[in-house]
Amino acid sequence: MDIKIQPIVTEQATQLTERLNRYTFRVSLDANKYQIKDLVEKLYGVKVINVNTLVVRAKNKSRYTKSGLLRGKKQGYKKAFITVAEGQNIDFYSNI
Repeated sequence: MDIKIQPIVTEQATQLTERLNRYTFRVSLDANKYQIKDLVEKLYGVKVINVNTLVVRAKNKSRYTKSGLLRGKKQGYKKAFITVAEGQNIDFYSNI
């Protein structure tokens, strides 16, 4: 199984990182906590203490155009909050 993982770098996620040493990732819907933990430990070389996940549900979207009202959905996704051991950190910008 191929698990996709990408960091979420927002203002709220940055505050979580500074206060609680917790990082936020967007992961595949079918990934479980153990797979996410293994992947983060392999990719970033840190010790993961805790993994919390939540599923962000799809949102309805609509817009008005010349041809009428267009309706659709924004895709849902799974979000993972990774707590890293004290004194360790993840640098998202090191490989740019």
